[in-house]
Amino acid sequence: MKELELKYGCNPNQKPARVFMENGDLPITVVNGRPGYINLLDALNGWQLVKELKEATGLPAATSFKHVSPAGAAVGLPLSDTLKKIYFTDNVELTPLACAYARARGADRDNAIDLYIGEDYMDVLADGAWENTFKVKPPVFTREEKRAWLDQMQGVALGSDAFFPFGDNIERAHKSGVQYVAQPGGSIRDDNVIETCNKYGMAMCFTGIRLFHH
Repeated sequence: MKELELKYGCNPNQKPARVFMENGDLPITVVNGRPGYINLLDALNGWQLVKELKEATGLPAATSFKHVSPAGAAVGLPLSDTLKKIYFTDNVELTPLACAYARARGADRDNAIDLYIGEDYMDVLADGAWENTFKVKPPVFTREEKRAWLDQMQGVALGSDAFFPFGDNIERAHKSGVQYVAQPGGSIRDDNVIETCNKYGMAMCFTGIRLFHH
């Protein structure tokens, strides 16, 4: 196949786009659905990240992309019993690549879990909302159960494609078990961000590289 018509351009209101080869077949195969332009960019950027991650570590790698930015990335290290429960994979045997996928997906799906164990739990438990995330409506966590869940989350790494403007971002990251932070730096409040990391014994490095897709 030399040409693939895409569902739409950057946004649904735009006319359909297409990807094609002047010579030879397309180097990609669509296995499910009909992608739009952004879906294609997500796939190509995801492939590049996974390729470089595998080359750097020698391990199988996976990533989850949204709007041309990684929402999660991981390598295929074995999952602990706790992580298997967190990633809802405690009843299946996982290959190294499947472990990478579960980790990357888990870092992305954490949004729903974060709401569930937080004070705004009704955002995901309200009738008409919980069905979008869960197969069975889970009970509301008690304060003690929330604390026990959060205590399981340790050694988490956080990467940002832009600087943290204030220390409150770090405060929130700490609640999710983040101990390692990588970010470009450059905020006029870098001193406050560093101070907050030091307060919790979190390691932070400045990459000096902003990675926005604009």
